[in-house]
Amino acid sequence: MAKVTFSKLIGTVAVAAGLLLGGSAMAKTAHDFTFESIDGGPLPLDQYKGKAVLVVNTASFCGFTPQYEGLEHIYKEYKGKGLVVLGVPANNFGGQEPGTNAEIKQFCEGKYDIDFPLAAKVSVKGDDAHPFYKWALETLGADKAPKWNFHKYLVNAKGELVAAFPTRTVPDAPEVKAAIDQAIAAK
Repeated sequence: MAKVTFSKLIGTVAVAAGLLLGGSAMAKTAHDFTFESIDGGPLPLDQYKGKAVLVVNTASFCGFTPQYEGLEHIYKEYKGKGLVVLGVPANNFGGQEPGTNAEIKQFCEGKYDIDFPLAAKVSVKGDDAHPFYKWALETLGADKAPKWNFHKYLVNAKGELVAAFPTRTVPDAPEVKAAIDQAIAAK
């Protein structure tokens, strides 16, 4: 008979409870998650191991939509240093992302010349939130959860969720750039 330690038993119970409650108890890093690409097909975050990832819930018809320009700028500035910006369209706030994936992609590329990867539209809050967003909520707490469009999560090169920036914090703010530099360096 296999020896079961108390800590192994508690760990097993915690994982089972998390799964029963729809959580992401098995996820240890952002690299454990996969989005769907806006073009279809999987968009696994483990393909970005060794890079920092700025995950941003986006919307096409929001007062903060011009942040796409700042996101593209920061992506171009830091891409060669090890940053990926991932746009995650969501219609959770004010119904400001009503379009299809094809319409969202056309808007982003046509109006803002977006070159960074885009996920397919998902929910970023509530029971139907994408598992990455549930994990982020569990990891950083409700005070760091998206309250509106263009909320930013920063994942370091190891896949650890290291920062969250609210909507009003622009992508090229000094505090975002400093956090990106640290996230890239965390190899």
